[in-house]
Amino acid sequence: MRRTVVIDAPSNLGLRPPAPGTVPGCYKLPGALRDRRLLQRIGALDGGVVVPPRYDRGDWQPGEGVFNAAGIAAYTPRLADRVEQHVRSGDFPLVLGGDCGIALGSALAFRRTGRYGLVYLDGHDDFRHPGNAPHVGAAGGEALALVTGRGQADLTDVEGLRPYVRDEDAFAFGMRDGEIERDELARLGIRHASVSDLRGRGPGAYARDVLRHVHEAHLDGFWIHLDADVLDPSVMPAVDCPDPDGLTVAELSALLRPLTASPRCAGFQLTIYDPDLDLKGVCAELLAGLLQDLFARG
Repeated sequence: MRRTVVIDAPSNLGLRPPAPGTVPGCYKLPGALRDRRLLQRIGALDGGVVVPPRYDRGDWQPGEGVFNAAGIAAYTPRLADRVEQHVRSGDFPLVLGGDCGIALGSALAFRRTGRYGLVYLDGHDDFRHPGNAPHVGAAGGEALALVTGRGQADLTDVEGLRPYVRDEDAFAFGMRDGEIERDELARLGIRHASVSDLRGRGPGAYARDVLRHVHEAHLDGFWIHLDADVLDPSVMPAVDCPDPDGLTVAELSALLRPLTASPRCAGFQLTIYDPDLDLKGVCAELLAGLLQDLFARG
């Protein structure tokens, strides 16, 4: 049986300040879940913390590239080193972010070791890039574009490995219907499904699509990115963009269970939950319970 190893990636470099003089609180996500005894509940090993560079609010302006790009560029290979170590050892890395920009580190790690698919679960498509927007901004809103090779080279072409994930190996699920570049994603061959798509066809059907592609394309495996804002704010309000009409916990679980049960699933990461917006810890417990349901042994 593979060992599950929890790695903390408490980077908030990929988000702009929520208010003047403040920083995004999602960097506290790992600590909040550890406070809920996540490692004990799922029988995981402790993979330690990959400490990010200092958050620099600075004087960034639109048109100057990705916000905090230098810090993210420095952090990406360091996080990749830690994740890669466990992938090569046959472990299952469970990475606790942070914002969606940590996807670059995980993606680079898997790219170093082979050809892997990505299941990107998010309330937004995170596909802003220089080809479809007048300027780029925070990496948290661009992570899927960046890992598929769109954007500045210091983030998208580390070690000359662009793209970290091929378009045809990427699956974007759970976006709100108004938060998806359907035409562009379809043209590029990135499979995608909004909340209404998932409800119409059923989450299990989309999970089967992923597993079929992994088999037919002879991938080395796939990994999962989960942004907590894929859930409806009625159950997950503690995110920076709590947009309405998200997935229920049952719908998300129905999508994740067959994916995480597959021996081809090689890793998982969780992002965006902000403990500063969850003073009673209700959302932390929900996420810990979801991970326990998916990954607890026995």
